[in-house]
Amino acid sequence: MQDSPTALCSVGLVVLAIALNALGQTGSNDQQTKLAMTPPMGWNSWDAYGTTINEKAFKANANWLAKHLKAYGWQYVVVDMEWFVTNPVAAGNSKTFQYSIVDYGRYIPPPNRFPSGANNAGFRPLADYVHTLGLKFGIHILRGIPKRAVEKNVPIEGSSYRATDAADTSDNCPWNFDNYGIDSNKPAGQAYYDSIARLYASWNVDLIKVDCISSRPYKSDEIRMLSAAIKKTNHAMVLSLSPGPAPIEKAAELKKYAQLWRISNDIWDLWHSTVDYPQGLGDQFANAAKWAAISEAGHWPDADMLPVGHLGPTPGWGKQRETRLTHDEQRTLLTLWSIARSPLMVGGELPAADEWTTSLLTNREVIAVDQHSADSHQVLATDKTVIWVSKSVPKQEYYLAVFNIGSVAQETHYKWQDLGLMAGKYKVRDLWLRKDLGLKKSIRSTLPRHACVLYRLSQ
Repeated sequence: MQDSPTALCSVGLVVLAIALNALGQTGSNDQQTKLAMTPPMGWNSWDAYGTTINEKAFKANANWLAKHLKAYGWQYVVVDMEWFVTNPVAAGNSKTFQYSIVDYGRYIPPPNRFPSGANNAGFRPLADYVHTLGLKFGIHILRGIPKRAVEKNVPIEGSSYRATDAADTSDNCPWNFDNYGIDSNKPAGQAYYDSIARLYASWNVDLIKVDCISSRPYKSDEIRMLSAAIKKTNHAMVLSLSPGPAPIEKAAELKKYAQLWRISNDIWDLWHSTVDYPQGLGDQFANAAKWAAISEAGHWPDADMLPVGHLGPTPGWGKQRETRLTHDEQRTLLTLWSIARSPLMVGGELPAADEWTTSLLTNREVIAVDQHSADSHQVLATDKTVIWVSKSVPKQEYYLAVFNIGSVAQETHYKWQDLGLMAGKYKVRDLWLRKDLGLKKSIRSTLPRHACVLYRLSQ
């Protein structure tokens, strides 16, 4: 029997559709692969606003970042947790939260906090505003499906399923009341994650920080499902996992599905903590060293936000304050994060930043260590001193960071060979002082408690 022109045309259209879909999916995978080729830099609302961030405050911080920091590589602005409640509290959880949820059980920003999101516009107008500044827009979510959506058993957008089909009602985040976990054994669970990923793509979101997913509990299936949902949108979105510490034995899986993952619990403005939450700056040295070999373009162990500047008006932990880290400790914070190649997300209220804080965040030579180095690793660690080395890319130079983690001032003196550096002499530049120190056969430093030096070494 001879094929009709209509039949041939139909077959051709089907083949073309399959090819275009495959091409689109490949494009999506390529986009995700090329995300976060250097550690993302930006600002997150949690350290300054807790759960109370609103559109006016968010825009003020975005505007300040665009004016003062964008030229130095800072580009993300991220709305942290509970942006979807109408009655936020200063920090943490509340069983009296009133949620802004529409249609298919998906959270949207309430107009009393984000007026541009009225009439179900969601975050698209705010994302568009951020993009006009030349910045990128991120949001925080909690893994799972809203308990309110399950109570009402709403339909899941784009599917024949309903909320109760997707929820695992025995799975509750131990520190948050908003959501149930997703039942990964049911296709309805993937359908729900697909639906929220489509929503965030329609808002033009650039980064999704997902909480209660990468530590206590570590939710392998939900990480995989969220990654798959993002890829299906054909819209590039960085996937950032929180909190920590993520298990290092899951490093290969984390690199397969996410761009960023936390290596510790929340870091705040203290040196050392005797409790699990919060953690202090001094506690982060061991974590950073453990994860150093895992970092690579597109996949970054995340040492958490930078609690510098004004932590207020309603910080996520403690009372409104200026950071309690000393100037030396703040330089140590930026130096460790940079030589470990962590994402850099400022936590303080940007419009309240003083001259010191601004100078801390606008040192191009220090930022280059974070953005353009390789083979970062710890070469020495005692109870008093920690030393890291990395290579400058693309130049044949080295970066050297020496930290005094002890409680009193100390003098350090090392020959280059002691640190795995084989040349007899190096030209030394102090990156914090922006000062050339000349040709040296060894390095000698006198460091106050919790202070550091950061050098660039060249021949």
